[in-house]
Amino acid sequence: MGRLFCVIPCYNEQEVLPETSKRLKEKFESLIAAGKIDADSRILLVNDGSKDNTFSMIKKLHEENPLFQGINLSKNMGHQNALLAGLMTAKDLCDMAISMDADLQDDINAIDAMVDKFNDGADIVYGVRSKRATDTFFKKYTAEGFYKLINSMGAHTVYNHADYRLMSRRALMALAEFGEVNLFLRGIVPMIGLNQDVVYYERAERFAGESKYPLKKMLSFAVEGITSLSTKPIKMITSLAMFILIATVLVFIYSLVRYFTGQTNPGWTTIVLSVWFIGGLTMLSIGIIGEYIGKIYLETKNRPRFIIESYIGDEEDMEVSEYSYKR
Repeated sequence: MGRLFCVIPCYNEQEVLPETSKRLKEKFESLIAAGKIDADSRILLVNDGSKDNTFSMIKKLHEENPLFQGINLSKNMGHQNALLAGLMTAKDLCDMAISMDADLQDDINAIDAMVDKFNDGADIVYGVRSKRATDTFFKKYTAEGFYKLINSMGAHTVYNHADYRLMSRRALMALAEFGEVNLFLRGIVPMIGLNQDVVYYERAERFAGESKYPLKKMLSFAVEGITSLSTKPIKMITSLAMFILIATVLVFIYSLVRYFTGQTNPGWTTIVLSVWFIGGLTMLSIGIIGEYIGKIYLETKNRPRFIIESYIGDEEDMEVSEYSYKR
């Protein structure tokens, strides 16, 4: 039996937060009653610069029940940074931490199996979708394609796993050693190693509100994941350049043969197509290299990944955490 913290990033979640808090409260109470987790376990809600009443609702939840604690970030830092802020705060206070989204798509009942795996010795337990029945045709195949693509690029992600996972305090301490500014936790966490296990669950539809990951953000997230974890795209550019070089030499030899045998025909189509092809390839290559240079630029600045404005919780937790909340 250990102290569990459930870390939930929240961005404009006022519509779903009442139901999420209700279900989590019931789940924690049942786990405490069953002796699976410590009575001092907490639900840590991270307000990621919400523009609605999310933070005031978090404060009210804490006032009504100390089971709920909150972190208020100084501004919107993005889902991955908000999640990291909660995990890094929890690592000094818990024996294990479970991260999940606020939209109730992740099956709360899978927490029981995750805790059981932890008690059996697992340091990291991944929540993995057993199927994608609730997804649209487009989302299903683009998501599955993303996992296959990123793994083929050399990253090691868990197929059909998002950010629903349990991590022991030892695993959280190891995660704190990773200093990347460009965060892609789905790829970073498997790098930790330690004892890892999987729990399968069925993902539900979003309970209320709108998805925080429209197509534009999903594509951006995919690019972030690939360029943060793999150098294969740059190696592919090198391979492609060698292929084009060889093809160019062959075309040059072919052209010379045609010229000296008097079989040349003037034509602009071949020239135009060649120029456009080489020009487009050059621009694509520069763009990919630019993605990596941009990441190097951000990493060298070493800017903070999150800034915590205030903490809502137990007085003793404020003193234990590595972050100073008192002014």
